[in-house]
Amino acid sequence: MTTLNDYRDERLRKLNEIRAQGINPYPAKSWRNTKISEVVDHFEEKQGQEVVIAGRIAAIRSFGKIAFIKVRDYFGEVQIFMQKTDQIPEGEFGIKSIKMLDTGDFIEARGKVEKSSTGEVSVFADSVRLLTKALRPLPGRDGFTNKEERYRRRYVDMNVNPEVRDRMVRRSKFWQATREFMNSRGFIEINIPVLEHTTGGADANPFVTHMDALDEDYYLRISHELPLKRLLGAGFEKVYDIGPRFRNEGIDDEHLPEHIAFESYAAYENYEDGMELYEAMIKYVAKETWGTLQFKVGGFEVDLDQPWPRVKYADLLMEKFGIDVFNPDRERIQAVLAQEYDADKFNPDDKAEREKIKRELLSDSVSTPRLLDWAWKMIRKTSAGPYWLIEEPLSLSPLAKVSDENPLVTQRFHPIIAGTEMGNGYSELNDPLDQLARFEEQQAMRDAGDSEAQMLDMDFVEMLEYGMPPACGWGNSERNFWLLEGVSGREGVPFPVIKRRGNEG
Repeated sequence: MTTLNDYRDERLRKLNEIRAQGINPYPAKSWRNTKISEVVDHFEEKQGQEVVIAGRIAAIRSFGKIAFIKVRDYFGEVQIFMQKTDQIPEGEFGIKSIKMLDTGDFIEARGKVEKSSTGEVSVFADSVRLLTKALRPLPGRDGFTNKEERYRRRYVDMNVNPEVRDRMVRRSKFWQATREFMNSRGFIEINIPVLEHTTGGADANPFVTHMDALDEDYYLRISHELPLKRLLGAGFEKVYDIGPRFRNEGIDDEHLPEHIAFESYAAYENYEDGMELYEAMIKYVAKETWGTLQFKVGGFEVDLDQPWPRVKYADLLMEKFGIDVFNPDRERIQAVLAQEYDADKFNPDDKAEREKIKRELLSDSVSTPRLLDWAWKMIRKTSAGPYWLIEEPLSLSPLAKVSDENPLVTQRFHPIIAGTEMGNGYSELNDPLDQLARFEEQQAMRDAGDSEAQMLDMDFVEMLEYGMPPACGWGNSERNFWLLEGVSGREGVPFPVIKRRGNEG
């Protein structure tokens, strides 16, 4: 049985022979002047013209005096037709030496565009030039389906499963469309730091690192929020940033410890303005990325092309579980959660997670607001949407303004689509004394053992004391892309996190 090492040894032998002939198997310069798609899609214009194409060898067939090489670049695939000739440019490969080439090699061919006797668009070339000698053969599509191997060698995955590469193109379009929409509305993109002395803006456990130059520990940001709001205090009116954030938490279909996120802030606007703006943004981005506003996600049929209703947080918990969020009965919430986590209908694919959370439910270290949040998440997972969840309790929204009508709830809004929250927005808190009190409450929760509670950030409070205008803030992550694409987080990023296996040959 031929092994991968056998193939590699044979290719190494060829590599040494090529070098012995004075040919550089890894030249720096390519003379390509035509993409393969231009040859195939515009044959009538290109017929009879000399072109230089380049790409990876997908297949080689040699029949004595003629040979066919299928070559593929990012844009398409075409056939190179070769005939035997003694006029081979120095350093190139004709039919006599074509055996030195293998599938996976990158080559360049200069020739005229014509059709073969079977009517296939081809580049007629007497020889080809080697650009890169590949030492490992690409596996066949049917032989490369194991998820761990695909994630570990994503560069191979994208070659043999081109739909994965196409997904990354859509991911790029997703963020490009986000930028286009925000720029068209007068927002300015400003990149803000990843390393922070004090991290905040979300309920999440941070990564910690050390900066040798200052001999101090830093956190990798869990949110873009507080630095962007400092920019409002600096005089900007509409700002946003798109970039990575880091949350030292579990990995599942909806969560990755490192992922791309977007946050924006607009002065002199509130959450009512925000719902109107970001509903339009989500629709625009979806249309630009997928060309539709109708999606089938899991068991949900989702139609974004409609006005989204607004539903109050307290109404949902009372209707579903009989829980009064303004006068919460801790024991009742725990009983409701325990019953739901016992039900196979909820999260049936992760029994270990259910048991872990059930143990935590009985712990005194878990705050009542955190229990309420878990109860809400159970409702969320069964919601098709789209709708806006509004008026979240004050205890769960330490950075949002209190409602003018009800001081127990905040001006916070979430879009609920296909069982998940596709973003988070507020009328931003700009009262420094109110903000300090909420930070102190969060810090007390953190000191009591809640590692996801927010840290006390006195520098941010000081900025508010100098004055920040009323504003609306919003954030969403690439989870929106994964959701509408219909894939898990690890399928939705180019190089997913995976446990290190060590160096391998």
